[in-house]
Amino acid sequence: MKEREKKRIVIAGGSGFLGMHLAGTLVRRGYDVVVLTRNPDRYAGRGRALLWDGRTVADHWVRELEGAHAVVNLTGKRVNCRMTKANRARIKRSRVDSVRVLGDALRKVYHVPKVWVQGSSLAIYGDAGNRVCDEAAFIPNEYPTDVCLAWEEALGSAIRPEMRWSVLRIGFVLGSDGGALPALANLARIGFGGAIGRGSQWVSWIHIKDMMRLFVEAIENPAVHGIYNATGLQPVPNHEFMETLRDTLGLPVGLPTPTWMMKAAAPVIGADPDLALNGRRGLPVRINGLGFTFRFHELADALEDLLMPTVAARPKLRKELAA
Repeated sequence: MKEREKKRIVIAGGSGFLGMHLAGTLVRRGYDVVVLTRNPDRYAGRGRALLWDGRTVADHWVRELEGAHAVVNLTGKRVNCRMTKANRARIKRSRVDSVRVLGDALRKVYHVPKVWVQGSSLAIYGDAGNRVCDEAAFIPNEYPTDVCLAWEEALGSAIRPEMRWSVLRIGFVLGSDGGALPALANLARIGFGGAIGRGSQWVSWIHIKDMMRLFVEAIENPAVHGIYNATGLQPVPNHEFMETLRDTLGLPVGLPTPTWMMKAAAPVIGADPDLALNGRRGLPVRINGLGFTFRFHELADALEDLLMPTVAARPKLRKELAA
C-alpha cells in the first residue's frame, strides 16, 4: 500500500501493553497509525506518537482525526493500585475525560472517522461468582462496575451519529511481554503457583493474538456494532488456571496464596487485591455469533505458545521435516 493510500487509525492511550501490540498489528496491515500519548518521546512502538493529555483538545492531534478510518480509545489510569477513594476517582475520571475530549475533537472535524472502537472491561459484571456473563448479563451497582458504566455511557454523548461504534469489554489478555501473565509466571517459578484466594473465581482469558484479531475485526468489519465481550471461549477457575500455568512451566507444585495474604500484601506493594480475588465467567457470545474464529481455544495451548515457544514450534517443525 503506497503511503498516500494508507488509511489512518488514531489510537488514544496507545503506549501501553495493548496499544503497542495494536499499533504494530495495524502497521503490519498497511495502516498509517497515530498514537496519542502523554509521553511521545518515550514511546517505543510502531506508528507516529503525538502528545495529548486525555483532557484537553489540541489542534495538532485533532487534524489527525480528519478523514481517518478509525479511532481506538484505550486511555485510562492503571487499575492495579491502592484502592483509595482518590485513586478510584482518578481511574473513573481518566476514562470518562478521554471519551469526552475525543467527542469534543470530533465536533471540529468535517470528515469524521468511520468507526470508533472503545476499550472497556469485563469487570463491568462485578464479582459474578458462577453466573455466565454474556453481553446482556446483570450489572451490579458497585465498584468497578460504576466506572465501566460511566466509561461506556460517555461514548453515547461523544459519538457522532454517522459513525459506527463498538465497545470491547476486555478480559484477562495473555501476553508474554506485558499484562499480568509474566508476573504470575514469575510467582509460580519461585514457588507461589497455587490457587489465589478461594481459587474458584473465574478467569476469562484471551490470547494476545486473538485480542489483536478482535480489534481488527471491530475496525474492519461493518457488521461489528455495539457491545462485545472481548474474551476467549473457555474461561476457567483460578485454581485450574494456576495448575495449567504450573504444568506449562514444568513445576510440579505451587504454594497457594490465601485471601488474607493477598489483602495484607496489597497496601505494601500498592496493588488492588480484588483484581486477583474477584472473577467473572465471561463469554464472547455476540462476536462468536458473527462467525469470528478464535485461534486459541484451550488455555494450555495459549500458555505454551506464550511461555514455551520452542515447545510450541516442535509439532510444526516435525510436520515440515516430514513433508
